[in-house]
Amino acid sequence: MTDTPAAHAVPNAGAEPSGDLCIRTLAMPADTNANGDIFGGWLLGQMDVGGGVFASKVAKSRTVTVAIEAMSFRGPSMSAIWSRFTASWSGSAGHRLLSASKPGRCARREMQSILVTEGNFTYVSIDDQGHPQAIKRDETPIST
Repeated sequence: MTDTPAAHAVPNAGAEPSGDLCIRTLAMPADTNANGDIFGGWLLGQMDVGGGVFASKVAKSRTVTVAIEAMSFRGPSMSAIWSRFTASWSGSAGHRLLSASKPGRCARREMQSILVTEGNFTYVSIDDQGHPQAIKRDETPIST
């Protein structure tokens, strides 16, 4: 066994996430397997919900998910999702989504969150008919 990080490892894995908080959620027993670990699909869905909230704020319109890539699962639990805006094209926006968890079973007593999952999500701005549209340019800061 070597001490070298995996090829997909995040440089600051375990560090507290940065970016805009999108959502905070709590996994229930139905969202976990027999060992109490959260299902990856449930977590991915929660990240997509949080990313969609953030993407709609960036685009100031309805958005849809068009790509999810480079998912990396680092830990078995999650409580909050952050988004870092990474790029904007004419009709789509890329976001780096990070999920974090409070370590241990007594999470409410812990103060610092640690990175447990991350991925690249791409959303497209669409009009009322569901057709792609350009993202409106606005220099106003995004706040959640």
